[in-house]
Amino acid sequence: MRTAYSVETVRAAERELMARLPDGALMQRAAAGLAAACADLLGRVYGRRVVLLVGSGDNGGDALYAGARLARRGAGVTAVLLAPERAHGGGLAALRRAGGRTAAPGGAEELVERADLLLDGIVGIGGKGGLRPDAARLAEVAERSRAAVVAVDLPSGVDADTGEVRGAAVRADLTVTFGTHKPGLLIDPAREYAGSVRLVDIGLALPEEAELEALQHADVRRLLPVPTGESDKYRRGVVGIAAGSARYPGAAVLAVYGALRGGAGAVRYVGPAGDAVVARFPETLVSDRGPKHAGRVQAWVVGPGAGDDASAVGEVLASDVPVLIDADGLRLADRDAVRARTAPTLMTPHAGEAAALLGVPREEVEGARLASARELAGRYGATVLLKGSTTLVADAGGGAVRVNPTGTAWLATAGSGDVLSGLAGSLLASGLSALDAGSVGAYLHGLAGRFAADGAPVGAHDVAEAVPAAWRDVTEA
Repeated sequence: MRTAYSVETVRAAERELMARLPDGALMQRAAAGLAAACADLLGRVYGRRVVLLVGSGDNGGDALYAGARLARRGAGVTAVLLAPERAHGGGLAALRRAGGRTAAPGGAEELVERADLLLDGIVGIGGKGGLRPDAARLAEVAERSRAAVVAVDLPSGVDADTGEVRGAAVRADLTVTFGTHKPGLLIDPAREYAGSVRLVDIGLALPEEAELEALQHADVRRLLPVPTGESDKYRRGVVGIAAGSARYPGAAVLAVYGALRGGAGAVRYVGPAGDAVVARFPETLVSDRGPKHAGRVQAWVVGPGAGDDASAVGEVLASDVPVLIDADGLRLADRDAVRARTAPTLMTPHAGEAAALLGVPREEVEGARLASARELAGRYGATVLLKGSTTLVADAGGGAVRVNPTGTAWLATAGSGDVLSGLAGSLLASGLSALDAGSVGAYLHGLAGRFAADGAPVGAHDVAEAVPAAWRDVTEA
């Protein structure tokens, strides 16, 4: 499992480690890893033009020491000092001894435009609120240049803890981060600025509980339900789908499709789209008597394409089994009824739906995804899966937030969320917790989207069809 820790936790671990090491040893470890990553990116170091964008903190020191190592290998290295009087003294001396030069920001544009590689050491992980004018101008020039841009620990101008970008920021091709991932490297919009991320181990001792977790294949494999010789369709779990309407019968069909691919032993459908569901999936158990009289299920999915059918939402929320609420169900669900539930609840809004529930503009949710997911989970006492370019799963009880590492931009297509709802609901019915069902469902859904799209437009039904391939990819890895 990939983990990310807050700035406060990272700094505490750094202080503890520095107390046991010779002075400057930790920075040298970081600089060695940074220089190696830059050399790998350049391919050939000798004769290459490297420009360091250097701020006043330890981040700038890392860049200077790494620049010194590259200079000793024959690169032409120039450090642009944004705050010359506060530049890291030891790093600056090391660069000069290695033959590196320094320059002021005023004449830096030509250097940046001619560089093969730019090293962003302007602001460290404690930076807040975007870049100052001189640094912002250099970030803009860097983005236009042909040079590869490498960020030191985190792109300057992004918030390490939240992933927010509140002004100008450096856009990196590669971010070399030290000790552990920071939340901002895994969450949009900051993730978009980080490029590829390379982690350099510097020996930090970190606590067991992280700020963020990102499942990997092995984690998902351990969580997936596997039938045994004694399993029957009921032991494997039955998921109920209360979805669809006369206007949106396709939502019901897609939610059922996702549920059939999710590992439960049977799918019960309740709603006005029964004919469309049975025509497409004759194995579905269809009822027109409402959720209360549909028969025993181990979990419910309610809301996709439901229109204004508040009665079905209310009946599902009154049940004593886990419930996934999506789409129209989010609008129709009474918050007090959700909070009063004793069985797990998983809510799956996109940014617009989350904004409506929180009473804020959509842009606020998109710019602060981590805070929004946590706040919504707290308000409703539910696990929240916030869909989007970075899908987050925040548990009702707090703890580490899960960030989904799979997916493709082609998943932004009508009906894709209905497939995810059915898939995650099926995992709920098979016995996974709301946190695990949401996380595993998002992981498989994202992987299926990649397989189905393969670089081209994709429909929601294609994503559902590709879930078995994603499942096999995880279990056979």
